[in-house]
Amino acid sequence: MDLTRAAYQATAGGPLDVDRAFYDAIAQDGGRELVDSFVVPIRSGRAWTVPAGHVCRIVTIEGPQVADLNLWNAGDPRERLWASRTRQLQAAHVSTYSRLWSNLPFLRPLVTITADSLAGYGVDAEGGRIHDLLGTRCDPYVNRMLTGEDFDYHCHSNLVRAVLPHGLTEFDVHDVLNVFQCTGLNDDDQYFMKACPAKRGDFFEFFAEIDILAALSTCPGGDLSVPLWGPDAHDPIETCHPLGIEVWRPTAALLEGWSSPARAAYAGNHGLHAEPWG
Repeated sequence: MDLTRAAYQATAGGPLDVDRAFYDAIAQDGGRELVDSFVVPIRSGRAWTVPAGHVCRIVTIEGPQVADLNLWNAGDPRERLWASRTRQLQAAHVSTYSRLWSNLPFLRPLVTITADSLAGYGVDAEGGRIHDLLGTRCDPYVNRMLTGEDFDYHCHSNLVRAVLPHGLTEFDVHDVLNVFQCTGLNDDDQYFMKACPAKRGDFFEFFAEIDILAALSTCPGGDLSVPLWGPDAHDPIETCHPLGIEVWRPTAALLEGWSSPARAAYAGNHGLHAEPWG
């Protein structure tokens, strides 16, 4: 048995309750201080840290571009984004006030989304929505299986190269949040992708609930307006754009009373009990 999202939300003061006034104040903070910024070039990856209580913004600095995002606890990478549980607790497509949750046995919010310039996109005529947890990263293994060719700049490979300097490996790369990606399920319950609707200057911003190691790939499919496989496929490099990353320190007064969420309260016995001694 698994509790549904509706059941969680029906519980007043439950784990999915979000202090919207707090996160609105963080998003609207005019006194925040920029502490880091850089550009992720096309078809590449980059990993960086976001300290607890800081804000990270991903910006389409030149034009539409899909990005694949991984998150870990910076102090213990065994704790990382759990995409499937986040889909259950939040939604298959996330936006402002959604939280991205970590895996077992940790199960706590890693980040909370504070601002999203595409929040008003809603559901389009084909059922597409933005910021996707339904799919996952493109990878060279599937590409080889479908095309018979090797390509080393899929999102999986970009993320692998990004995390190696941080002591992580390919085994640490996990299911992603597809930022700026428009996807849905068709009438046959099949996954589809659409061209990214982002424009230059659009952004997606999150608040780090704990110390975060983030990694992001600028997808080699660019804005996904060109099919990646099939008879109409060709190299869509003309649709690829870099992305900007900004890390901000909020005004200290806004964080008064805030603290990082604790790990899951479950004792972890799993029904096992030691035999009496002696």
